[in-house]
Amino acid sequence: MIQDVPALMMNSTTGGIMAIARYEPWSLLHQLHRELDRVRETGNGEGSAVTAEWAPAVDIKEEADKFLIQADLPGVKSEEIDVSMEEGVLTIRGERKTDASTNKEGYKRIERTHGTFYRRFSLPDTANPDAVSAKFNVGVLEIVIPKREPVQPKRINVTSA
Repeated sequence: MIQDVPALMMNSTTGGIMAIARYEPWSLLHQLHRELDRVRETGNGEGSAVTAEWAPAVDIKEEADKFLIQADLPGVKSEEIDVSMEEGVLTIRGERKTDASTNKEGYKRIERTHGTFYRRFSLPDTANPDAVSAKFNVGVLEIVIPKREPVQPKRINVTSA
């Protein structure tokens, strides 16, 4: 395996060794591409019928027997969360209501996001959509998507005619 090691050069003023930083001309373009992918992922693909004011951060983990999605939803009540599955797409939507006290005078800064949220995830063919479960605890929504049993090849006997 080949690893990239930064080159070293002598600093003429101090006489010490300093590392040369690698110039990555495409790094900003890649970062922009990742951000656009994130924006597109939070979109709903259904036109403008459903809009979201914010998108919760999620972690997605694949284990041997299941997929695990954890979404951070602090300040959201479990009754205000809707999780649905349709045609291999898992949808999380809901609303974080505005606290009545934030509408009052005196606030210098309000950074917490309020309003509707919406996330969609395309599930792989190995996911079992009939056994999806969700639980909400301490501001974290945890969705468990079991995997299907792998299809075993069927042996077909060949007979002579």
